[in-house]
Amino acid sequence: MGSRPRDDERPTLDDVAAFAGVSRSTASRALNDDVYVSTRSREKVLAAAKDLGYSPNQAARSLVTRRAGAIAVVLSEPEERLLDDPYRTAVMRAGYRELADVGCQMVLIFSDTREDLSRTVRFLEGGHVDGALVFAPHRADPLPKSLRLLRIPVVFGGQAANLRRGVHVVDFDNEGGARLAVEHLVAAGRRRIATVAGPQDQGAPIDRLNGWRKTLLGAGLDPEGLAEEADFTLAGGARAMSALLDRRPDLDSVFVASDMMAVGAMRTLDAAGRRIPEDVAVVSFDDNATLAPAMNPPLTSVHQDPREQVHAMVVTLMRLLDDDLKPDKQLLPVSLTVRDSG
Repeated sequence: MGSRPRDDERPTLDDVAAFAGVSRSTASRALNDDVYVSTRSREKVLAAAKDLGYSPNQAARSLVTRRAGAIAVVLSEPEERLLDDPYRTAVMRAGYRELADVGCQMVLIFSDTREDLSRTVRFLEGGHVDGALVFAPHRADPLPKSLRLLRIPVVFGGQAANLRRGVHVVDFDNEGGARLAVEHLVAAGRRRIATVAGPQDQGAPIDRLNGWRKTLLGAGLDPEGLAEEADFTLAGGARAMSALLDRRPDLDSVFVASDMMAVGAMRTLDAAGRRIPEDVAVVSFDDNATLAPAMNPPLTSVHQDPREQVHAMVVTLMRLLDDDLKPDKQLLPVSLTVRDSG
C-alpha cells in the first residue's frame, strides 16, 4: 500500500489509489460503484477510502455517466454457420465467461443481412451497451466501416474486414502458425505438402495460406498444384481433399486450415485407402479440445485459445472505457500440439 497523506492534508483520490495499490481510474470506478471493477479491487479501494477518511465530492460524482453494464458480442456470419463452427461457439462461451468475470452482461448479436446491419448499428448507438467485441472476418463486410462512427469503444477479434488503420484488433499469429505446421512436416521428411485452405475472403485463412506457401518456398519445395480452397466445413474439407488427391495423387502430407475441415479431409483419405500418417500426414489449425484429440488418429494441430483472444479483447475494451488508446493490432502467439496424425 502507498503512504498516508500528512494529517494537515485532505486525502485525494490519488492518495486512495496509491494506498489501495490500484490505478486512479480503478479507484474512481470503485468509488462510483462501476460494474467493471472486480470485487477484490472495490473492497481494497473502499477500505483505503475509509482508512484515510476520504470523502468524494458528491456534486462531481453526480455528473458521472451511468453505464449500461452490458457489452455486445457481434458475430458477422450467418446464424446457421455460426452454430456449426466450433471456433465461434468457443468464442461465444468465452465472451460470456470473460464478461461475467468483470461483472458485465453479454448481449449476443448475429449480423448477416443488410437489414441485420442497420439493426445492429441502431442498437449499438441506442445506449443499450457500453462497448462491443466484434468478429467480422469477411473482407467485403460493411459492418466494420459502419461501426467507426459509434460513440462506444469497439474491439475486433481478428482482421476487421479491409480496415487497416484506426481500429483495435486482437488476432492470432495465423501466418506463424502455418509456418510451425509446415516446418514440422518438413522436419518429418515430407516433401509434397498440400494444403486445404480456408475461404480466401477472410484474413485468417489468407494468412495461413501465405504461411504455408512461404515456408514451402523457404524449404526449396514447390507449392504448385498443392492448394485447394474450402469453406471451413466438414463437407468442404472432404471435397477439397478429394480434389487434391485427383490432381496430386503423389502428395505425402496436408496442412488443413481448420480442425473441422481436417475431419472431412481425413474421412476422404480413409475412403481412398490412404493411411494416416504412414501414407499422408495431416496437420491442422485450431486444436479444438473436442475435435482434435478425438480423431482417429488424434490430430496434430496448431493451438489457439479463443478464451485468450476474448480475454485480451475485454482487457482492451475496459481500458478504452477509461482512456484514449492508440489503435493497435495485438498478435497472440500460437503453438503446435503434436499428436499421431502427423
